[in-house]
Amino acid sequence: MKKKIILIGMMGCGKTATGKAFAEKGCRFADIDEEIEKSTQKKISEIFLRQGEPLFRHIESEKIKQLCTNENIDVISTGGGAFEDENNRNVMFQNGHVIYLKTTPQEIYNRIKNETHRPLLRKDFSVEKIASLLEKREKNYKKADIIIDTTGKTPYNVMEEIIGALK
Repeated sequence: MKKKIILIGMMGCGKTATGKAFAEKGCRFADIDEEIEKSTQKKISEIFLRQGEPLFRHIESEKIKQLCTNENIDVISTGGGAFEDENNRNVMFQNGHVIYLKTTPQEIYNRIKNETHRPLLRKDFSVEKIASLLEKREKNYKKADIIIDTTGKTPYNVMEEIIGALK
């Protein structure tokens, strides 16, 4: 069975945009955050605010298990914090090629500075806050099968680089 492509990395690194580029080429794509919003009928930010991060992470883990084992999905983009959980990492590694889309804190800031739906950046949104969060997560991100730098690249360029790395 062909393994899935599972995109991990910080918010704003290009996971969803790259997944959509794959979808344009005929791959079946699922975005974990979008799937959570569909199934709960709530925005991610609303779940964080009203029910807390622990419940969100539980829902996220269930959705990861569901989508990683779904044979009708080729490419999955995960939430920025999903790879922090060891069980999530195990499920992802068992079911796909885990690709870390890496970029600089400044590039992330530039890409998402006008977005209002990022719950972890509501307070003190800055390049420094992004760098701090990235520093905490990077030890796990670096466990990925493949690391692709997305800085200054289009989602199509990133997709092509992933395809090349998997050959």
